[in-house]
Amino acid sequence: MVTNAASLGRSGVHDFILIRASAIILACYTIFLVGFVAFSSPLTYEAWHGLFSSLSMKVFTLLALISVLVHSWIGIWQVLTDYVKPLALRGVLQFVFVVAAFSYLAAGILIVWGV
Repeated sequence: MVTNAASLGRSGVHDFILIRASAIILACYTIFLVGFVAFSSPLTYEAWHGLFSSLSMKVFTLLALISVLVHSWIGIWQVLTDYVKPLALRGVLQFVFVVAAFSYLAAGILIVWGV
């Protein structure tokens, strides 16, 4: 059982479920956007703005952003714990990644919600 504070879930099973759920959300979001682009014959600013101005699309985009954060955190944590053995270096790399990931999330929220 994983009991490290850096792991997102309480165990490997929880991490497995979180990474699979986030992958499903990201796949649905990608398929939806590809379908929108493919079937919007004149893809104009008005069509794009209309899509992202609806509350459901803002919530779906926020869910996708959080899914990217969860998915990438679990993946980077697994890679760093497997391949970076010096504890100090691993801690610095995890800190840099967390700062970058939350910066991307904050920027995404500001862009989508227009705050």
